[in-house]
Amino acid sequence: MQQIIVNNPNNNYNEVHENKISVSIPVDNFSINAYLYLPEQPAALVIFSHGSGSSRFSSRNNYVAEMLCRNNMAALLADLLTPHEDAAIQNRFNISLLTERLKQITRLAVQYAPLKNLPVGYFGASTGAASALNAAADLKNEIKAVVTRGGRPDLAREDALREVVSPTLLIVGSLDNEVISLNKKVFQKLKCKKDIQIVHGASHLFEEKGKLHIVSDLAAEWFEKYLVEPFVAKQQAQTF
Repeated sequence: MQQIIVNNPNNNYNEVHENKISVSIPVDNFSINAYLYLPEQPAALVIFSHGSGSSRFSSRNNYVAEMLCRNNMAALLADLLTPHEDAAIQNRFNISLLTERLKQITRLAVQYAPLKNLPVGYFGASTGAASALNAAADLKNEIKAVVTRGGRPDLAREDALREVVSPTLLIVGSLDNEVISLNKKVFQKLKCKKDIQIVHGASHLFEEKGKLHIVSDLAAEWFEKYLVEPFVAKQQAQTF
């Protein structure tokens, strides 16, 4: 059976955070590299769907992942494309390919012993919002919540937007006018529990001081409500 493999802890990928490890995820006939933030007692798993041209090295996504880890949520940042695939620029915008890869990674991640039986959510950044919503629609109740940051959910399939059942939070910067408009249109199409938060003074990449911290707080609160709290309640009910 294919499974996540923990890489050599002395390699260059494992250097910033004490709970951050480098892993390889076997997909078809190759492996996908990833970072896994793993707290001692995780109560949820959040899988990141990166924007075009981004990867597990994204400083912004790593920042959010670290904040989630501090809130006892595991976070998986996987390269959705191999280096060979990423060399073909068109693949970075191939939402169908990225959606399928995200689903493959999800199915393998939940088989990894420390992550088994955890509720799963998606965090989609930029164009990664589209593949996150597509995958959430396809996997239905397997995905318990979705958060997007500066996302392009308008690139998701029309049927996916109607079929997503995962509670979905759209986060957009107030200075990102075009993306605000696109997110508001998608918001109207979503039939699930949903919210949209406009972060004042933030641009598309949330590079302004303190803005990414706000994104992290909003994401952590959303995942706490729809991933962690139901999971903890279920565990407590099973003890009686």
